[in-house]
Amino acid sequence: MDALLVLDDRLLVVDLDTGEAAAFLEGRTLECLAVTTGAVVVGTFDDGLWRAERGDDGPGPFERVAPETLPERVTALAIAPSDPEVVFLGAEPSAVYRSEDGGERWRACAPLTDLPSADEWSFPPRPDTHHVRTLAVHPADPARLTVGIEAGALVRSEDGGRGWTERPPGSRRDNHALATHPDAPDRVYAAAGDGYAESHDAGATWDHPTTGLGHGYVWGLAVDPGDPDRRYVSAAHGAYAAHRVENADAHVYRREGAGEWQRFDGETLGAGVPVGEGVCRAVLAAPAPDELVVLHNRGLFRSTDAGASFEQVLAGEWGVPRAISVI
Repeated sequence: MDALLVLDDRLLVVDLDTGEAAAFLEGRTLECLAVTTGAVVVGTFDDGLWRAERGDDGPGPFERVAPETLPERVTALAIAPSDPEVVFLGAEPSAVYRSEDGGERWRACAPLTDLPSADEWSFPPRPDTHHVRTLAVHPADPARLTVGIEAGALVRSEDGGRGWTERPPGSRRDNHALATHPDAPDRVYAAAGDGYAESHDAGATWDHPTTGLGHGYVWGLAVDPGDPDRRYVSAAHGAYAAHRVENADAHVYRREGAGEWQRFDGETLGAGVPVGEGVCRAVLAAPAPDELVVLHNRGLFRSTDAGASFEQVLAGEWGVPRAISVI
């Protein structure tokens, strides 16, 4: 099993059993990735979209995809679970594109910036712009799409991006990560800068189950593939504590069923994975039942007992990671 780590300046493919790592796309500013049936697709902040065929020994050579069609700033990617050849791409300024052949050819979806609230959207570090930070596709219907704008709105489509509705009741405004689950197909999970949220009607309305979640700036998100009621998030008190190494103070939480969120304390939960002072917000992956992979500025860590304990796979030699996928 390999973990694909999106770092600021390279893609690392790491064998989770041995810790052996290989680097790709070095020197580019990476943002996001997705894995289709036969390819790895990586978005960059300044050099568009790159794609490589998947092989037994990892990705093959990467080539830039559709430079005449896609923008340079690719900020989000998502695969349709029911058809992994359908890929959605988010960009800056906020826009969505769709591919139906595993990321080789693309078409633009309806403009997001025609929505009524678009004039209110703004990304604080670059307040004159905004972008699609995250996308999630319904597990059974690739036409149903949920989009998180950083920052300003949650947006939905029921027709594959031909039309949009925005800001459904209870939705967060600063969504960082969205997730779905095949065993609860109408559930959508959201980790946002203004808190955590869940929908049980495919994003039409949202609740805020945050009891026990002591940090309100939520970033990383993963759901156990064997249990839609087991969720994990990474969180901090604010953006500086999440993203700046000199101010870092981020944590990881787990929630089971309708219970309260439980913070990793290094003893009863999260033993072996650093959290708190000096740790930036983590990106998370749950590749198998009871398994959780945590990536942050201190390294790559793996649990096989639902987060109770961890082993370090790779020591951190990087800043704040962008994304992770496990294949």
